[in-house]
Amino acid sequence: MRRKSLPSTIIMHGVLIIVSLVMIVPFLWMILTSFKTVGEAVQLDPFVFFPSELRMEAFTRVFTTNNFLNLYKNTLLMIAFRILCAIVTASMAGFAFGRLRFWGSNLAFSLVLVQMMIPPQIFIIPQYQMISRMGMTNTIFALVFPGLVTAFGTFLMRQAYKILPKDLEEAAKLDGLSIGKTFLFILAPLTKSCMVALSVFTAVFAYKDLMWPMIVNTSKDSLVLASALAKMKGQYVSNYPELMAASLIACVPMIVLYFIFQKQFIEGIATSGGKL
Repeated sequence: MRRKSLPSTIIMHGVLIIVSLVMIVPFLWMILTSFKTVGEAVQLDPFVFFPSELRMEAFTRVFTTNNFLNLYKNTLLMIAFRILCAIVTASMAGFAFGRLRFWGSNLAFSLVLVQMMIPPQIFIIPQYQMISRMGMTNTIFALVFPGLVTAFGTFLMRQAYKILPKDLEEAAKLDGLSIGKTFLFILAPLTKSCMVALSVFTAVFAYKDLMWPMIVNTSKDSLVLASALAKMKGQYVSNYPELMAASLIACVPMIVLYFIFQKQFIEGIATSGGKL
């Protein structure tokens, strides 16, 4: 059995190594391009992978022409408030759909699933009209507004509450706890791992959101990292070393976040059966 499984194991590991290299090459290309000159970045020779000399001019120009502290602040505030709203609303909705039995629960949850299937671009016009009539454009609230309620988070937390044993509720009911206290003090603490996974997913989704921040926040002081990077690309000519340097700087928070919460990130994918 070991002899028969050895070739398949070698083939499997070989395929995984090739796939890993294919996925990591664009990231390495971004890093190396940030140290090149504009001429080296746009030349047609595909075999010139490394720069002739490591130059830091692109990073210097990016820091002097862009207020990255303000961009980081806006991005982190958007992520933090979206995470807070997602945990609060998704936990309550997930508890209701996963543990309570009420009239129309299946229909209501079906509407949540339908919302997950609809492209989010469809909601941009009505959401912008609501923000515009409230006079909240170019604010942090405008960035957070689409994430006040999350269909994905509701689905994820429903799965978390549904697998908890029913004996917990029965014991809480015998002790005289109400439904609210049972949710708050008994069941919610048991879903902390899924809350962390939802926080990581929400942070990733908010970080890579491009269209909504570009539409609702046009002021230079209210831009986030994704929209600022999009504005760096010129209509006819782009300074690719500066663009790659800015992209590398913008990637740092998500890379750190992933290494810190790698376990919860993978657990969230396994729990929900979803993908990014």
